[in-house]
Amino acid sequence: MKIFIISSNEQQLAGMAALLRERHAGDDIDSAIGSLERLAGTAEMAAPDVLLLAQPVIDDADLARIERLASRQQGMAIILQCEHQGSDFLLKAMRAGVGEVLPQADSGAALNAALQRLEDKSARHVQRHGKVIAFASCKGGSGATFIAANLAYALSLDNQRVALFDLNLQFGDAALFVSDQKPTATLSHVAQQIHRLDASFLAASMVQVTPNFSILAAPEDPAHSSDVKPEHIDQLLHLARSEYDFIVLDLGRGLDAISVRALDHADMICPVMQATLPYIRDGKRLLQAFQSLEYPVSKIHLILNRYAGDDEIRLRDLEAAYGQRIFHTIANHYAAAAASVNQGVPVLKLAPGSPLSKSLQECASKLSGGRAPVPAGLFSRLFQRSRPIHLRGETA
Repeated sequence: MKIFIISSNEQQLAGMAALLRERHAGDDIDSAIGSLERLAGTAEMAAPDVLLLAQPVIDDADLARIERLASRQQGMAIILQCEHQGSDFLLKAMRAGVGEVLPQADSGAALNAALQRLEDKSARHVQRHGKVIAFASCKGGSGATFIAANLAYALSLDNQRVALFDLNLQFGDAALFVSDQKPTATLSHVAQQIHRLDASFLAASMVQVTPNFSILAAPEDPAHSSDVKPEHIDQLLHLARSEYDFIVLDLGRGLDAISVRALDHADMICPVMQATLPYIRDGKRLLQAFQSLEYPVSKIHLILNRYAGDDEIRLRDLEAAYGQRIFHTIANHYAAAAASVNQGVPVLKLAPGSPLSKSLQECASKLSGGRAPVPAGLFSRLFQRSRPIHLRGETA
């Protein structure tokens, strides 16, 4: 790790630097003597993995400087070594972005333990680089949100960690499609406290549908959509790639600064359409917009929803109109889809034998490049079929 030490005590500074070099010869240790007020710019230019600030007294002005540093250096861990240990100070330090507060009189044991925790956390995440899959609606009512939410659930069935970000900022409701939990936080709350963004804060802000599948809900009030900025999308997706195997984005319809920034990050873009002339027209417009944004054709994967083999407009007609192949077709099974949405239960869980569920499983397999999620067993399917359909708050 690259560690930068700031201390107002020259003897303490030399002792800490020697201790850290002895601890791990491979670490890059740099140091400066003085106060954070004088050296904040130096610390920022050093861009360390760990900033170790050893000062007898840390005042509110120092905490404000730390907060500014933390907001600009998202990957930097901050450790304080000072006399303050009261609960009020610890809370203020945590809010400013400090990860650890150590006692001033430390023989080195507490510092070594804190650094070991940082190394362990980094080691757990080093292997994961999640794939970002964005779903865009060619026209209102295409079913893009239903598909995004249920495919995210399907991907999680193969022991993959999956996050769904609802980027339909004004009218997003993706969480309702697969869960009856009320979000305690939304994307706007995360954006308002983006300086606090780390794996724990992100996880705490999401609806956990299953142990492997979580959703970051869209703002409840459309007025809060302006809280989310394009740079917040950069930070969210950078972190999410290290925490999840798949990050599914529900973009809704239309292109704006937020959705374009998300599309820039996407490994796969899945426009969702249906086999009718209005969808063909709007789908061609959307593909032209993607072309103007210089997205390669290999990044675009067309999904045809509510497909029936006897549709008046045939599959080859659609492919001729779009100038590329349809990546996957999602079967039309209105009863299963309606029951799933009304109950807030993934359709693969509610109706695993439905042709809709099977086509979603097949699509998830294509997207992941691996095997299809394991469907429920016979007993589970029989049990699901025997369940009455409960609309939220009433029985059908």
